[in-house]
Amino acid sequence: MATLNLPAWGYGIRYSYGMFRQSIVNGFQHEQPDYWLTFGNPWEIERLIVSYPIKFYGHVSVHQEEGRQVFRWNAGEQVTAVAYDNPIPGFRTRNCINLRLWAAKPSREFDLEAFNTGDYVQAILGKQRAETLSSVLYPDDRTYEGKELRLKQQHFFVSATLQDVVRRYKEAHPNNWDLLPERVAFQLNDTHPTIAVPELMRILMDENKLGWTASWAICCKVFAFTNHTVLPEALEKWPVSLMEKLLPRHMQIVYDINWRFLQTVRAKYGDDWERISRMSIIEDGTQGDKFVRMAYLAVAASHTVNGVAAIHSDIIKNTIFKDFADLFPGKFQNKTNGVTQRRWLAFCNPPLRRLITERLGSDEWITDLDRLRGLREHADDPTLQQAWRTVKHQAKQRAAAKIHALTGVKVSPNALFDIQIKRIHEYKRQLLNVLGIIHRYDAIKKMSPEERSKLVPRVCIIGGKAAPGYEMAKRIIKLMCAVGEKINNDRDVGDLLKLVFYPDYNVSGAEILIPASELSQHISTAGTEASGTSNMKFQMNGCLIIGTMDGANIEIAEESGKENMFVFGVDADDVPNLRKERKNLKTDKRFDEVMADIEGGMFGDKEYFKPLVDSISNMKVGNDWFLVANDFASYLEAQEEVDRVYKDVDEWTRRSILYTAGSGKFSSDRTIVEYAKDIWHITPLRPPATK
Repeated sequence: MATLNLPAWGYGIRYSYGMFRQSIVNGFQHEQPDYWLTFGNPWEIERLIVSYPIKFYGHVSVHQEEGRQVFRWNAGEQVTAVAYDNPIPGFRTRNCINLRLWAAKPSREFDLEAFNTGDYVQAILGKQRAETLSSVLYPDDRTYEGKELRLKQQHFFVSATLQDVVRRYKEAHPNNWDLLPERVAFQLNDTHPTIAVPELMRILMDENKLGWTASWAICCKVFAFTNHTVLPEALEKWPVSLMEKLLPRHMQIVYDINWRFLQTVRAKYGDDWERISRMSIIEDGTQGDKFVRMAYLAVAASHTVNGVAAIHSDIIKNTIFKDFADLFPGKFQNKTNGVTQRRWLAFCNPPLRRLITERLGSDEWITDLDRLRGLREHADDPTLQQAWRTVKHQAKQRAAAKIHALTGVKVSPNALFDIQIKRIHEYKRQLLNVLGIIHRYDAIKKMSPEERSKLVPRVCIIGGKAAPGYEMAKRIIKLMCAVGEKINNDRDVGDLLKLVFYPDYNVSGAEILIPASELSQHISTAGTEASGTSNMKFQMNGCLIIGTMDGANIEIAEESGKENMFVFGVDADDVPNLRKERKNLKTDKRFDEVMADIEGGMFGDKEYFKPLVDSISNMKVGNDWFLVANDFASYLEAQEEVDRVYKDVDEWTRRSILYTAGSGKFSSDRTIVEYAKDIWHITPLRPPATK
């Protein structure tokens, strides 16, 4: 946004710690504190005069003022949000926008009375309780206390932000609320900030004395919602009991929003109680408990709802939000994700940046990525191909050195670098990748020396973190490490195959691995990945993709040529029926052999791996929900095609160049321009030139 000269602000929480630092001990993931602010942040500016009270708990009282009913939230706990500003300069522009992060501070720094009576712990408890709010990114929410902290963080973030925006608006436009929707736009990035809807209603009604109708009209004009999932279980829901306890005024407002919204539904469909129940923001649980469906609240309040890839936007209109799309057909759009070429190509891969600039005759592509299309006419040029391979080899040498430093495993830069780096999740199917590697290992062990001499050596690199409470993902990490331990120490296999788990994968690691990658795996079950953005980063760096027709893979295939991608797997439309029929599937013999390897203890810890094996092969226990067995044979065929093409050096390089040439659409510049034009309705505001 800064580079595009858009008048925008970013808001967030000033976390002291990241999610966690991952360490691998005997193949098991361990979570360590990820210190973000131990040594401070030289770029931030503390704004002590910009602070706001944030309320929690308590009760709501009703009063009469000037003939109208007024609700007053009598908080049981209050903390202070203090602003820290971070300048975000644009590239090749004088525009610099602000990222304002909120730190939680106690309303009272120190309870002197408690201290003087000898209660030293109580004297500092308030400070510790307040600072916990901005301590850790994504706290574990398996427990009630974890859920409560998550919701407190969300309210803390949006309340401080909304108070700040309303204050700045009122200073510029005192007593004129009609202009607010023309001056302010909020993009709800997934469901996490959706509590902003009742919070803005509270600020407008309770603190600024607007009526319900005027307040709701403003909310419906300022909020837009971006959805990032197709999985119903990933849509955030909060227990009504928790929200009533923590945010009692907001729960009242949500009930009112829901009642009025359902009147709209009844006006359209009559007493269709099944539909009304499906669309209600308040869900009745099976145990008599109730939940607030935050995604439904966001859809009801927003003027625009968008998905983040063409297939994703179609899926949500036909599945999780179908009823809403039927009611509000004009509300739904698509905005395919993008990544910034400045970080993910120009700055993380300087040799490729120089080569592209030399061939295109300028570096204007750094701000206009569509100019990379000019590489297409040079894709068959032997001189460019040789230079392209040299750049890739240099990146592979750099990555090999980093891998050795981190893991102690030596890998050959002359082998094919096959990389899958993303958070560990069953739907992303790192398990399918590992099973394919086990099959490859078995095949190598059976080959004659002559057959081995014709084989493409391969270095398989997998990285990613499992959520602390996601046991199955942790088992997948352990399996990766166990398989790697077996293969990497097998002298008979040598450099023909290596498997490395890259520990504590993060942005810095990605900046080393992505330029080095020759094949990247984006192999989620069709219809489960909203978009993906790592595939775009790999594409920009000339990395070929093996993948399903899912998420942004479909659009990447359109831009770089489906014939240049190694496509496999079932279609999204077929997934529901295949899941129903999975128990009757006759699995591929190679799949059965790999399962037998794991169950037989080839990689040790067979009891620990048993739930993993059962989840995809024993239909009396699991259901193979993500269709690993269904896609296994197709996946192996695609991998065989990878080997065939890689042996043709010129063809592989030609495809690599075409991938980079086709990445223009996936610049975040294009994405943000579309948001600005179609959703926010703002135009660039270029700073005046200096004299």
